[in-house]
Amino acid sequence: MAKVAIVTGGTRGIGEAISLALKDMGMTVAAVYAGNEAKAAAFTERTGIAAYKWDVGDHQACIDGCRKIADELGTVAVLVNNAGITRDGTMLKMSFDDWNEVIRVNLGGCFNMAKAVYPGMKENGWGRIVNIGSINGQAGQYGQVNYAAAKSGIHGFTKALAQEGARSGITVNAIAPGYIDTDMVAAVPEPVLEKIVAKIPVGRLGQAGEIARGVAFLCSDEGAFITGSTLSINGGQHMY
Repeated sequence: MAKVAIVTGGTRGIGEAISLALKDMGMTVAAVYAGNEAKAAAFTERTGIAAYKWDVGDHQACIDGCRKIADELGTVAVLVNNAGITRDGTMLKMSFDDWNEVIRVNLGGCFNMAKAVYPGMKENGWGRIVNIGSINGQAGQYGQVNYAAAKSGIHGFTKALAQEGARSGITVNAIAPGYIDTDMVAAVPEPVLEKIVAKIPVGRLGQAGEIARGVAFLCSDEGAFITGSTLSINGGQHMY
């Protein structure tokens, strides 16, 4: 029987690439999205992957949504926490709402989703959780104290949960993408983007598929001895 995987933020950009990569591995994938119903419908029509709508920052919505997926598709074996938002600005100009919303969705969403699927993984003695962090959670970024804090928190969350799940066959890892050629990066003004690319040793933006292949490996049986790790996929922009 095919393993069931949930990918949050799974209908666009990096999330879409991850959803497709897991489907190609033979998994039954459910893609969670928060907003654009038209694009989600087009994604499902194009890929055949079911899309489910809820806010990952809403704890009860995650519990209810994951229960619905389990009832319809089967117990969830793989979770990829990819959903994330930005509300950029220097701290002097950042409102509490801008701070709180990014923490609520980006970091809180990881807890909410893991809380919902972890019991089933533990009962089955097998699970894979991959959390999508960021180079900016490792190195910081001007104008992103909220985003950098949330993504840095994801890396700590990953290490702690990995220790809890290891004896139950549940691996928990993170991937920290650098600058990837997605709609979010495309919104960066061209002069700024040129400066960013100039700092990437390989001389280009990453591709969503390069992140997805890293996720696919960590979600495979071959990745069973890797847990609590952060895989940096950033073209050499940040090394430590």
